[in-house]
Amino acid sequence: MTTNRIKAAGACAVPTLAAFAASACFAAAAAFAAAPVQTDPEAGFAHATADLQLRFPRDYGSHPDFRTEWWYVTGWLETDAGETLGFQATFFRSRPSAADANPSAFAPRQLLIGHCAISDPAQGRLWLDQRIRRGGMGLAGAQQGDTRVWIDDWELSRGATGYQLGVAASDFALRLQLQATQPPMLNGVEGLSRKGPSPLSASAYYSEPQLRVSGRIGRRHVDSGVHGEAWLDHEWSSDYLEPDATGWDWVGINLRDGGALMAFRIRNAQGQALWTGATLRESSGHVRTYGGGDVAFTAGRRWRSGRTGVSYPVAWRLRVGTRVFDVVPLMDDQENDARASSGVLYWEGAVQLEQQDRSVGRGYLELTGYDAPLRLR
Repeated sequence: MTTNRIKAAGACAVPTLAAFAASACFAAAAAFAAAPVQTDPEAGFAHATADLQLRFPRDYGSHPDFRTEWWYVTGWLETDAGETLGFQATFFRSRPSAADANPSAFAPRQLLIGHCAISDPAQGRLWLDQRIRRGGMGLAGAQQGDTRVWIDDWELSRGATGYQLGVAASDFALRLQLQATQPPMLNGVEGLSRKGPSPLSASAYYSEPQLRVSGRIGRRHVDSGVHGEAWLDHEWSSDYLEPDATGWDWVGINLRDGGALMAFRIRNAQGQALWTGATLRESSGHVRTYGGGDVAFTAGRRWRSGRTGVSYPVAWRLRVGTRVFDVVPLMDDQENDARASSGVLYWEGAVQLEQQDRSVGRGYLELTGYDAPLRLR
């Protein structure tokens, strides 16, 4: 990793493509020797089914027959000067069905969207940027067979020594190495994660917690060496949300004892849990999965954005099985305005996980659908 100053290249959002993104994907779901899937003959999308079998390194890569897919990296960093920062970088791949019948070589058969942010409590700000590109011509794409997804000079790739993340945004930059310390954690039933009552409301979903991070970040004209820990989610689906679902609440936490916790709830129009799920990897490596009444999100303190007027519950009480945690944000203002790319507003932020006022883990909280019902089509 070079120690030279990181130069932040100009960001580029393409508003004329935002309509495709908003209708096809958020936050951002296999033709290449794929795990067993079922194809929807009407829409032409593949669906993960109960006979899903994840295989690596194949499933580190892209699954272009599915409607939506994302690679999602979040973490906590310490700078050489002792600052504490959060960061998130997400690459979305979306397959718009409207392009299938278009014979033009310029038809957007795959869209690539990137979101990146640094949570900087010392400066009281969120450094944020976004991009959107049509796949192809070498400018943007998602490789099959192993992780490589890129949009111009934004890229996440996996090699023999782990992941490389590079983002050159308008006024900040990341150049990070992420080394795996544990095998992938399969969520749901062997990687098949249900999101609602319908069998097709499901995703293929694994996490890589406890990634060891090193590298450099740039903010304006200052760059810093950093180290810390991160979490990677990779998920792909064609019917993520059922018609009466409006959004979700999600956490991915690296526990201080070496374990990991992922938990989510899908909300209905009344703000109640339509579906829940959780995966807990204990420090011994033993994995437990939870659902139904074993997972409960209870909203606490709310924060209202002065820019958009949207109110988000940024503090939570989370119960997984018999264990009860408090979710506490690193800073309140971690709202992501992605309306120029994926067309949505959401809260995505660094949080502490506490038990009896003692920190037991650090990770990220994601809150979607608080301004308007979220649609992934």
